[in-house]
Amino acid sequence: MKIGWQSPSNIALVKYWGKRDPQLPSNPSISFTLEACHSQTFVEFEVGQGISLHLDGVDTPSFVPKISQFIERILPRHPWLADYRLTVETHNSFPHSSGIASSASGMSALALCVVDAAIALGHTLAEADPRREASILSRLGSGSASRSVYGGLVAWGETPSVPGGHDAYAIPYPHAVHPLFHTFCDVVVLVDVGQKAVSSTAGHALMDKHPFAQQRFKQAHRHMADLRGILSQGEVLPFLDLVESEALTLHGLMMSSQPSYILMRPNTLHILEAIRQFRHESGMPIGFTLDAGSNVHVLFPKEVEQSAMRFVSDVLAPYAKDHRFIADRVGQGPVSLQ
Repeated sequence: MKIGWQSPSNIALVKYWGKRDPQLPSNPSISFTLEACHSQTFVEFEVGQGISLHLDGVDTPSFVPKISQFIERILPRHPWLADYRLTVETHNSFPHSSGIASSASGMSALALCVVDAAIALGHTLAEADPRREASILSRLGSGSASRSVYGGLVAWGETPSVPGGHDAYAIPYPHAVHPLFHTFCDVVVLVDVGQKAVSSTAGHALMDKHPFAQQRFKQAHRHMADLRGILSQGEVLPFLDLVESEALTLHGLMMSSQPSYILMRPNTLHILEAIRQFRHESGMPIGFTLDAGSNVHVLFPKEVEQSAMRFVSDVLAPYAKDHRFIADRVGQGPVSLQ
């Protein structure tokens, strides 16, 4: 039996940073699901034991331990997997270690394959909704992957302002959203392409004893509440202010942790300053967010795409490695490859 899914990466707007076992978030988060940045994953299930993984057609045993850990974590929900050998073939539409969450797209695609296999084999899912089951499984592989099983704006984590929000799985954002946020653009300027200075797992662990952790978690809940009005009314500039604050808070937490990490590069700062200057001088609604790395996600509504892309090409791209950037936008979520 061979099953395939294409699943997208996502970019967090309110950041998930800090977790507790088993892969539960210390604070709520919300993300844009992306469109162009995705993983295509096929899994062949055969009676037997073991795991093999091919990335872009090349046998990649270094990824097998992560898949093995994922399978061990989900066995209590899917014990049938103990009797199967998995052959995983996966391909990313974006460069590995480029600051785009390949773990989110890859793990969610793998989880969707497992759920489909369970259904095909006649097993009863723990959750009646297969997509929610996939979100729970995805979370056990990579926290942010829980959000990639849905399109558009996706929330993860319990917080008073999001009814139905849950720490164990993500949900489509339940409140009204102005149409302009359904087609928002995200251009990833690749300042650096390579292995991150600190893994996500190690980065989250830094919050365990961080002196500012509790205030940060309160800030995330407050920002989630603030977004409700911003998103429903289409308030783009307040949206960009909040999202930029979240990005800079994340990096501030990394710089003030023990040990500390400076993940921005000089060109990252040049890009951030250029974006803010351009917004101030032109009035154009263009902003940024960052993950735990040096690359910059440039955000703007589709209605200014032509002018914004000219700014990216002419002003920001020279700060990127080999002038590279990836143009993306909010997407509709995973697609079955059956």
